[in-house]
Amino acid sequence: MHRQKYISGILLLIGTLFTLALSSCGTRAPRYDYQALAQAAIRLEMDIDKDDNHKLYIESSKWIDVPYRTGGNTRKGVDCSGLTCNIYKTVYRKKLQRSSEKQRKKNCRKVARRNLREGDLVFFHNGRNKRTANHVGIYLKDSKFIHASNAGVIVSSLNEPYYKKYWMQGGRVKGL
Repeated sequence: MHRQKYISGILLLIGTLFTLALSSCGTRAPRYDYQALAQAAIRLEMDIDKDDNHKLYIESSKWIDVPYRTGGNTRKGVDCSGLTCNIYKTVYRKKLQRSSEKQRKKNCRKVARRNLREGDLVFFHNGRNKRTANHVGIYLKDSKFIHASNAGVIVSSLNEPYYKKYWMQGGRVKGL
């Protein structure tokens, strides 16, 4: 906990110094909420760069540790497609279908794993029916994605053996 506060403080200081340096030379600095970004980086356990979609990372971090609930759609409990619906509505102002399979078929065009970009959806099957998506998450970066698992909302790696085994496809939401 002490380490997290220390990192947040350093990030906040760096951001403030960067903003002051740019504004003092007449250059208009972009506006970042450094405190929210620092908190998001800690909760998601990943670095957030200046070129990343800050709104995606900040919103995603708000869902970490929300408990899993089948059919859930709120921060009291959420399932995988409920999570993707909520984050997409807030970040991209896009309404997604309410099931993993419908999101895959109706909302997305197929994307190869090597071509995934921040915000793409990632789909998995359950091993019994490899043609139907039973699980969905949102790709962040560096092979990491956020999703609602039985343990609640977490960030996982596509490189974990389980997700490699049940990988189905990536999907880029149409219109983005």
